[in-house]
Amino acid sequence: MRGIMVWGLGLAGAVLVLALAGGFIWVNRLFEAPEARQVASLAAEAGAERLMTVFAHPDDEQLANGLITSARAGGVFVAQVTATRGEAGTQVPVVARQRDLGIVRHAEVLKNGFALGIDEQEVWDYPDGGLPEVPMEELVSRVAEAMARYRPDLVVTFWPASGATGHKDHMRIGLAAEQAILRLRESGADYRGPSHIAYALTPARAMARLGGERGSFVAANQPAPSHSLPGNVASKLKGWEIHASQGDYVRKAYGVPARLLYLVWDKEFYALRNAADIGKGE
Repeated sequence: MRGIMVWGLGLAGAVLVLALAGGFIWVNRLFEAPEARQVASLAAEAGAERLMTVFAHPDDEQLANGLITSARAGGVFVAQVTATRGEAGTQVPVVARQRDLGIVRHAEVLKNGFALGIDEQEVWDYPDGGLPEVPMEELVSRVAEAMARYRPDLVVTFWPASGATGHKDHMRIGLAAEQAILRLRESGADYRGPSHIAYALTPARAMARLGGERGSFVAANQPAPSHSLPGNVASKLKGWEIHASQGDYVRKAYGVPARLLYLVWDKEFYALRNAADIGKGE
């Protein structure tokens, strides 16, 4: 009888392991994009020697961590613009007085940028959550001026119709980046804008199945990724330590610790486009 019980427990354990493995495989597939071409460096794929990111908030660069670090490893110059100081964010955990959060997050993004090897950074003081209210002319002019300073071959930003997470600030800054490229291309200056633009995307299948109403919106309004690359999980985890005021963001947003999420979300996805195609329809 004891032997039968041991055998039964062993069988039950095996079934449990298989069920967990099956669940892991199912979830892992949600964070894949078989249609995307896998590359080691998106900057190398675009032939870029100078790269510039255009994001809305401190910690947005976490979505492009692998892209940035692989570009720097290849000797690419990287500049980053962050349009707000993130002062309206929720602290997870609370590390400072809320009225000081903008100062804290400003410092966090500069520190993380240094850890990523970013060459030049700008953190602007537009209102967190208020980018849609900033006159587009002002925002486009400022982004275009930054591009003219840094002269990137490749610009990385958000897809304007979805913003990777559905955040309106993300959508607004992505549109401003597109419009800035159009402006530079039509200018008579010697620098006529980047040759390519890349949009940081979130895994569409995971967003649609696990992301609720907002996730469904994102999945329905972002393009299919053209490229994927390793996400540099170790660097992402270090980044969340540096962004101390947002250190538990992944757990709060996705319901699991960052280390567990990145077991399945270990790649980054991008739609890479020729900048000359901007304005020709989506």
